[in-house]
This record gives sequence, C-alpha cells and structure tokens, in this order.
Amino acid sequence: MTIDLSIGDFSRMTQLSVKTLRHYHEVGLLEPDRIDSSTGYRYYVADQVPTAQVVRRLRQLGMPIADVRAVLASAPADRNRLITGHLQRLEEQLAETHSAVESLRAILERPGGNSAAAVIEHISVAATSAAAITATVDRDDLLPWWHGAMGELRATVAADANSGAAGAPAALFDFDIFAHDHGTATVFVPVERGVRPAGRVQDVVIPAAELAVMRHRGSHDDVDLAYGALGEYANRHEISIEGPLREYYERFSWDTDDSTEWLTTLCWPVFRADA
Repeated sequence: MTIDLSIGDFSRMTQLSVKTLRHYHEVGLLEPDRIDSSTGYRYYVADQVPTAQVVRRLRQLGMPIADVRAVLASAPADRNRLITGHLQRLEEQLAETHSAVESLRAILERPGGNSAAAVIEHISVAATSAAAITATVDRDDLLPWWHGAMGELRATVAADANSGAAGAPAALFDFDIFAHDHGTATVFVPVERGVRPAGRVQDVVIPAAELAVMRHRGSHDDVDLAYGALGEYANRHEISIEGPLREYYERFSWDTDDSTEWLTTLCWPVFRADA
C-alpha cells in the first residue's frame, strides 16, 4: 500500500525545505506523486526519497538544475558519465581556488609591495626569423587559443627537419588585447633556416624590440604580480610604449609537469634613449 506523504513530512525526510520542494516542482526537477485537486496540496511517496537525496547532493555540489534533470532522466551508464564529468570540473575549480588562495596569501605576506624583490633588466632583441601562428582574438579566448596554437606550432616545427629551432617557444600579445579586449596574438619559435608553411604555421620575421624583462619561475597563476612590477618600473621611468608584451617559455609545461620548475621570461616593451 502506497502511503501519501505531505510536503512537510517529505521535507523532514529529505532535509529539503518546502520552498525548495515547491521550486523543484515548478522547474520539473522533482514533481510530487500527486496534487489534491481541491486543496492544491502536494503529496509525495516514500519511493521518491532516494531521488530527492540524490538531487540534494548534486545541488550541494553546484550542479545546474538542467544537468540534474539530465542525470535523473539518463540510463545508468550515461548518469555516471554526467556525474563524473561534473566531479572533474569541481576538482579543477578546487585546484584553481587553492592556487588563487596561495597567490593571495603570497601578496599579503610579501613585504614592501609586489616589486620589492623584482630583478628587472633591459635587453635589446634583434629581428628574428621564426615559425609563427598569428590570429586576432578576444581576450576571453586568448588562453584556449594559445594552447591550441602552441601545440600546432611545436608539432609543425618538430616535423620540419630543415627548420632548426633556434630558441624557446614564445608569444606576442598586442596592446589592443589589453586596451580593447580584442587584438592580435602570435605564438612563435625562432628558427635557423625558415619553416615550410603548413596549416596555420607561417614563416615570418619577428621585429626587433627594446624590452624590460623579468624571469618568472613557477606557474602563471601569479604572473600578474610580475607584470605589475614590470609595468610599474616602465611607467615610473617613463619608458613604457604601447608595443606587444612578449613571453619566452624557457622551460614550460611541455618540458615538465612540475609547474614549480617552469621558467618564463616576461618582456615589457620600452623606449631606450641610450640604445
């Protein structure tokens, strides 16, 4: 015999508030077993308790209602895939949160401001023959574009036995990316003898530049601190110009999984009166 459970009893059994149960009914996530036509009261049955418990935990894990609805409607194999995918995203978010917390703690504990321990040098870079991929990108799309373009570029250079890589992979980020959230980005690898064009990869000459540089060790989660020091230095000395930022990836993710071992040379474009 099926026993009707009032919304109050169902709330006590599932630890979901009456307000939440009504909302889940309205959005089609967890509907009552029946509704009394004369009173409008919602009634549930005991068989719905396990479903409510699953819904409660998925929502506690931040799964959107549409995704929870998809989980409930899926076959077991698809259900597990959806839940596993969401858990993986949560783990990634947790890692990002942990990294952000550590970066913030480092800022708060650093004496004397961001640039206190900064070692900044001036270098002159000559025009360089390079294999490169260039595109106009939105700032929000810059990181995924960089990953895809850098992977394609490195694979193409490695496959071209005649090119002869002559330096670390690098990138240019035009001023408009930061001033207008839309601009030109280039990833490149210096080469000795040019490269045979393939796919998006072209043979180009990277222009000469005067740069203020800083070596950044570790992941790029706190790279803004280094750029803050570089920009403060260039503007304080009134030598900053609206040229592209440069990054040279001396040791990076393709060299080691240990991000503490990464080494990037960060470059701020400057005017050198003594050059």
